[in-house]
Amino acid sequence: MTDISALGGYLRHEWKLHAVHPPNVELPVLAEVDVLVVGGGAAGVAAATVAAESGRSVVLIEKYGFCGGAAVAGLSGTVCGLYLASDRGRGPEQVVFGFTERFRAQMAARGGLTEPQKYGKTWTSAHDPLVWRETADSLLEQAGVRVLLHTSVTGVLMDGNAHRGVVVESNAGRAVVKAARTIDASGDAAVVARAGHRYSFGDGGAIQNPTMFFRLGNVDMERYLDYYGTDTICPPKLTDAIVAARSAGEDLPRQKIWVFRTTRPGELMVNATRLTARDGRMLNVIDPEDFTEAEVLGRKQVRAYADFLARHVPGCEDSYVVDTGVEAGIRQTRTIAGLETLRNDDVVTGRKRPDGICRVPWPIELHSGDRPKLHWLLDDYYEVPYGTLVPETGENIIVAGRSLSAEHEALASARVTAQCFEYGHAAAVAAVLSLDEDSRFRDIEGASVRAVMAANGSAL
Repeated sequence: MTDISALGGYLRHEWKLHAVHPPNVELPVLAEVDVLVVGGGAAGVAAATVAAESGRSVVLIEKYGFCGGAAVAGLSGTVCGLYLASDRGRGPEQVVFGFTERFRAQMAARGGLTEPQKYGKTWTSAHDPLVWRETADSLLEQAGVRVLLHTSVTGVLMDGNAHRGVVVESNAGRAVVKAARTIDASGDAAVVARAGHRYSFGDGGAIQNPTMFFRLGNVDMERYLDYYGTDTICPPKLTDAIVAARSAGEDLPRQKIWVFRTTRPGELMVNATRLTARDGRMLNVIDPEDFTEAEVLGRKQVRAYADFLARHVPGCEDSYVVDTGVEAGIRQTRTIAGLETLRNDDVVTGRKRPDGICRVPWPIELHSGDRPKLHWLLDDYYEVPYGTLVPETGENIIVAGRSLSAEHEALASARVTAQCFEYGHAAAVAAVLSLDEDSRFRDIEGASVRAVMAANGSAL
């Protein structure tokens, strides 16, 4: 059952979440497939594509009218986690490949990805969110995935502790999707939570705060770069200006901001806001009241930061807000209790392991104060074990994405886009192995998943 004690009183309201139904529930059967993927973010697109390309019937459920998850709906806008960090002054060195590289290369071929941009001691690339959606559409269509957009999961079909599918709802009404295996790529462990499996929120209930990303248009890029420089992390002079403006009463709660050049001329993507409740609490966007507060405050902070940049940063004088994310950018919600847990020490020591299914060179990046905290992994990476994707209870269910089992600081490194693609890749490989061998996810050797991923091009 859900570990309520781990929530730390962090949700303002307790919602009746469990919606468990028998497998023969009397609702229309929308589909009956080998593999059901819930969520169309980076992990979900990878999982659905790889499973379908392996010859399995696949349905992907997505609540929005497009795929992309936090990368698109949240406008996080960058493919983080591809490159080593280093203070030796060398250029970008890519260490994550596999499905991640497939998606990266296809976006780049469509003109939807920038060259690597400096981010402190590492590198990242900004993407065009429309091209991201189109790339996902193309991969899913070519693989033969049945995609159901504008569809939400409201319940689970359970036969004892075995998952048999989900209940979905749309404007057409309620129905069921039956599946032999389910991949929960919702980012919020939506299927796991509805089934009553154990999960937690961050560090005793304290989670990373959400952010409202936005894009600025009509920027004189030459003058902007002359002032700001090519590192996407803001220079000390801009931090000093933010602190001074905040002291004068402006609503600028975060003083260390990040600004990325996009694929479009004269446009910047800005990661600046820090969203906490009016009463000072951290916001947990699982609670719709907290989510609403994040959205409303986020839009107000976007205007405050855009006005500040227009007044203080050369080249931004005539800039305007192009758009914000469809929703606030979410870094963390539910974390499952898995067969294994990625530990903080695994990250800082760069632990490698025979059951590792993904390399992670990204720093521990904690967003919980007026400036993000970064712990760099210099010239090294660690590997995430397969067991972090498998819930400790329940059968026929595996997760992919930021809800993997991890300690708080470890998740602040492991949750980023490049790795989420590979978690989806791993979950799909495990689902296919499970079906082929008629075995449980918990009985599959991580080394076996790793070997298939390596054959598929992952650098493992």
